[in-house]
Amino acid sequence: MEKFLSFVTIDVWTLIFTWGNLLILFLLMKKFLFKPVRKMMLDRENEVKALYADAESAKSSAEELRKSYEDSLKDAKEEAQEIIKSATKNAALKSEEIISEAHETASGIIERADKQIEAEKRNAENELKDELSGLAVSIASKIIEKELDEEKHKELINSFIDKMGEE
Repeated sequence: MEKFLSFVTIDVWTLIFTWGNLLILFLLMKKFLFKPVRKMMLDRENEVKALYADAESAKSSAEELRKSYEDSLKDAKEEAQEIIKSATKNAALKSEEIISEAHETASGIIERADKQIEAEKRNAENELKDELSGLAVSIASKIIEKELDEEKHKELINSFIDKMGEE
């Protein structure tokens, strides 16, 4: 048992060396392992925070662009409606203008046609009067040349009526 006792006993020097080794190992690990790892973790954390911040700013920028696009689209639709309304009004005004011009032209043509008909009517009446007066003069001259009795008078009137019917 004594040979096993050396395994179980606590040796102070071994304990001091073990603690010293542990302290040196801890300091070395702190210097060469913990600080770089902690620095790397802080850098990674900062990088992740920066990525989240960039993503958030990109998201807000995209949202602003979307709102701007929607506003522009809304404005474009309103402008298109205004253009359509304006074009419709212009077309209606142009249509009314064309119709009024057509009415004016038609009334002018009708008025000229009425004047022309009236002038033609007057000309025809004047020609008829001239012919009647010429016939009356020729009848009067024939009557003067001949002495009229009842029968000749009837013949003369009948021939005058026949001539008028032919013309």
